Amino acid sequence: MSMPFYVSPEQLMKDRADFARKGIARGRSVAVIQYADGVLFVSENPSQALHKVSEIYDRIAFAAVGRYNEFENLRIAGVRLADMRGYSYDRRDVTGRGLANAYAQTLGTIFSSGGEKPYEVEIFVAEVGDTVEDDQIYRLTYDGQVADEHGFAVMGGAADAVAAYLQERYQPGLSVEDALRLAVAALGHSETTDRQISARDLEVATLDRTRTQERKFRRLASAALITILGDTPSATPTVGPGAPSTEPADPADPVEPVTGEPEPPIAPPD
Repeated sequence: MSMPFYVSPEQLMKDRADFARKGIARGRSVAVIQYADGVLFVSENPSQALHKVSEIYDRIAFAAVGRYNEFENLRIAGVRLADMRGYSYDRRDVTGRGLANAYAQTLGTIFSSGGEKPYEVEIFVAEVGDTVEDDQIYRLTYDGQVADEHGFAVMGGAADAVAAYLQERYQPGLSVEDALRLAVAALGHSETTDRQISARDLEVATLDRTRTQERKFRRLASAALITILGDTPSATPTVGPGAPSTEPADPADPVEPVTGEPEPPIAPPD
């Protein structure tokens, strides 16, 4: 009779955690920054249909990294829970803390269960208050741990490099424009180089406490992002074949006429 294969609980949890972390690290980072009038969400997401940042309730938003199908299931569950609680009791009873606790229980149960793989996701749940001191940002990891963040937070991808960049440059009370520029620069920063992210490749949303509507969530369209960040990077190469010449023109060089039709070929001399 063969002996059953044994794995210690410590090794099992370690393997499940490594599995979830590797899946999350393959995604692009999401940054959350508190600014003077609310909370800003910025992510590099070229897709116009699959959102990483979404609205949950009047003052509550949700952001995630990892497997899309898994965090989309969590988002839908959060919307249903918030709607049911607000309808059954009062809209003021729907809080970011309550949703974060519900998500923590779900993620913790799935992670500790041996019957299914852990969720490869990390999520933010943020609630905007009447003042900066009342804003709440909760970060939830794949195993159900909850962290209360202040000022800024980053998850997914090269989160350590992005967080280090923000740590050096973040200041409380930023305007939304300055916070957006800082977040985009941080997302393009890595340990080896800095790159410029096109405005059309960004997904940006805010929880704006100054809005008169009950719903404080607002997405920033590409046109608004281009206005704040400037023009998107040009596709023209700056180095190598096809790059524009930087040498001044020689006055002795002949000037070719500019017409709508190309010049006819000239036969070589005999």
